[in-house]
Amino acid sequence: MASAKDQFDEAAKEAAEHLLESFWILREKDPEVYQIIREREHALRAYFLEKAGFRLVIHRLFARLEKVPAALENWMGMQAFQSPMDYVIFCLVLAYLESRNVDEQFLLSDLCEELAGSYPEEGLLDWTIYMYRKSLVRVLQQAASLGIIQAVDGDIANFSHQEDQEVLYEVPLVSRYFLRSYRQEVGAYETSRDFISSELEIDDEEGGAVRRKRVYRQLFLSPAIYSTGSEDLDFRYLRNFRNRIVEDIEQHTEMQFELYQNTAMLVAPERKARWTLFPDSRAIADIALHFASLVRKLKEEQDIPVQYDGSLRLTQADYRSWVDLCYRQYGHGWSKQYREARLVDLASDLLELLMEWQMAAVDDDTGVVALKPLLVRLAGKYPKEFVKEAAKEGAQDGKEQ
Repeated sequence: MASAKDQFDEAAKEAAEHLLESFWILREKDPEVYQIIREREHALRAYFLEKAGFRLVIHRLFARLEKVPAALENWMGMQAFQSPMDYVIFCLVLAYLESRNVDEQFLLSDLCEELAGSYPEEGLLDWTIYMYRKSLVRVLQQAASLGIIQAVDGDIANFSHQEDQEVLYEVPLVSRYFLRSYRQEVGAYETSRDFISSELEIDDEEGGAVRRKRVYRQLFLSPAIYSTGSEDLDFRYLRNFRNRIVEDIEQHTEMQFELYQNTAMLVAPERKARWTLFPDSRAIADIALHFASLVRKLKEEQDIPVQYDGSLRLTQADYRSWVDLCYRQYGHGWSKQYREARLVDLASDLLELLMEWQMAAVDDDTGVVALKPLLVRLAGKYPKEFVKEAAKEGAQDGKEQ
């Protein structure tokens, strides 16, 4: 008879959520979560390996679910990073840490000298230039957040303004385990797609089902899965096994599986702080909800044809006119930043958010904006009390004028 720890109970569900949301769980920072994962190790390992091909790594210092995606998406990566240079410097920092002993301390000035000498373009990293200092600040703050370096004395934020600022760091043992191991040399992969494909193929050789794992990876890691047409075998799998997937997801997570004509997704019935959900705390996310309501209304009023994938296609001019209409209808309650923003900036920020959450896409050749089905599943409106109060204020302003 299986022990309680081998069952996927509520504790295992909680552990699964933490593993899916976090790069890793450090025992030192989250001892309680780490202990839950450790106690439910067998149930978690078996489930994620069978369904998605994700490998659970348990170390005395951390727990990590190695989440290889089914496809690369724009939101993946370090959210704090702003340029390719950030990633280059981050890789150089990792190489520098490999050359240091565990628990060894080093100064920021020594690190800067080492990075400048090892940067691919010799002489480019000039720490007297603000742009380069700011990039290093982002990298080291991210590294500290991940736990692969520890600040002993000093504040790296001051380095943005003065290049002679000093910070003392230490190399923790966990830094040795940041990079995951690969089945072959990274240089053997010509593209990221080759890497993802080889991972799935290897899993299949071990007895798994490539399609099931690819579908589950998308469900766990992406805002939505869209059908590409009648020959989309992955989406056909979702339809054929819908009832089984519904039962499986609800048994192992707090999420719910939803399937529509052209869209599939996992949704959260209630908001939890540890989840990354839409809408987030950014002001532009609230505007996206208003825009979603407007799109739904215009779609019905203007009888706009829907594409095979359920999307609405707009020219850039039409898209901006819809954003302008959204501003005129809802803008009185927006943050000051967007109440006073230029239309072109508002439209750009909104489109960036929609693309990030797979609610929109832009054709690189034509510039046509495709509004995806996930967008019109949402809606946002002001409370009646707020609308009444705004109407009163507007009437009062009119009298004063």
